[in-house]
Amino acid sequence: MSPELPLGRIHQIALHVTDLDRSIAWYRDVLGLPFLFQAPNVAFFDCDGTRLMVSPLGSGAFRPSSSVLYFGVADIHDAARILGGRGLAFRQEPHLVARLPDREVWLAEFADPDGNPLALMSERPVPRPDA
Repeated sequence: MSPELPLGRIHQIALHVTDLDRSIAWYRDVLGLPFLFQAPNVAFFDCDGTRLMVSPLGSGAFRPSSSVLYFGVADIHDAARILGGRGLAFRQEPHLVARLPDREVWLAEFADPDGNPLALMSERPVPRPDA
């Protein structure tokens, strides 16, 4: 039997961008992520305890990520209104994607200036019929 390896939470996620200064401004000013620091060719933001690192891709052709980052929000409609007021254009406005026994899952999809797919996600409790 192999020893257990207890993995912790994801500490950092990296996204490639084409223009670091434009991305810093967008993630800071449009999304409103807290800017942590910048080092040569890389910048870091705080996503509720998980660091987001953005950096230009080295040599080679740029392609947006195929992974989607989902940002949790309490009220997806309010968050979409605020971000829309900052100039963010949604690919898909807030919409219900799943109705579970105890909650509804809502998404709103968008992309950063380089086309990296991002989304807002909100899970709203469903009132119990006997409550």
